[in-house]
Amino acid sequence: MCGIAGIFNVQHSGLIDTRLLQHINRIQHHRGPDDEGYFIDDLVGLAHRRLSIIDLSGGHQPLFNEDNTVAVVFNGEIYNFKALVKQLKSLGHQFRTVSDTEVIVHAWEQWGKDCVSHFRGMFAFALWDQNTSTLFLARDRLGKKPLFTA
Repeated sequence: MCGIAGIFNVQHSGLIDTRLLQHINRIQHHRGPDDEGYFIDDLVGLAHRRLSIIDLSGGHQPLFNEDNTVAVVFNGEIYNFKALVKQLKSLGHQFRTVSDTEVIVHAWEQWGKDCVSHFRGMFAFALWDQNTSTLFLARDRLGKKPLFTA
């Protein structure tokens, strides 16, 4: 089971506390001992702990779209990701991995917040869109993968 964490700077003053984000991510080491990753800018910091299951070599997170303006950290599984990849490729999206995580950034680009209505699975994710300064959090409909905010 992977773990995700983040800090969102709602006051738009100062920078994200990188050491705090790293500390939070270290605390959840037991959720993902195989890898860790970070994305940090002025408004948001995203962290990920990985338990490698799908795309062992290409599933490092945070995962980005083609121009690195959309980042996602994700826990779970999108069961219908192969069908979504096919659909999104037909709409012009380019994929760099075979990870179900990558379908999230492209679905966001294609459908915005309605992307979650296309996902079948168990998931929780945090997505940052630098183009619109949007932080989008979502989880599966049954809450199998919990998502807590504070």
